[in-house]
Amino acid sequence: MALDKPYKDVPGTTIFDAEQSRLGYHLNQFCMSLMKAENRARFKADERAYLDEWPMTGEQKQAVLARDLNWCIRLGGNIYFLAKIGATDGKSFQQMAGSMTGMSEEEYRDMMIAGGRSIEGNRYIGEKK
Repeated sequence: MALDKPYKDVPGTTIFDAEQSRLGYHLNQFCMSLMKAENRARFKADERAYLDEWPMTGEQKQAVLARDLNWCIRLGGNIYFLAKIGATDGKSFQQMAGSMTGMSEEEYRDMMIAGGRSIEGNRYIGEKK
């Protein structure tokens, strides 16, 4: 029996639920492997070869190679695991979040300091205002 998921219609949002967790299991395990210095070195030396050691989908591997974190999230990536890729690349979480919103690090920081993004356009379609 399928679960009712009213949150599935939040525009531009992928909710990390059990289904997404299963979808991204190997992608997230790859990310966690980057916590070890020797794995980061191997990944940086030959990214494709290291990715090919993981039973990820071809699309997941392409999303990682493209450093498209929004794509990774749609494919089951969890942002807290994906942060390991950014750290491997020498990026801060703030830089990564900015890239996901199309903003520079400074624009993203300033937006968050000012109170975050507006709720307008970010409600789920069936939600009453």
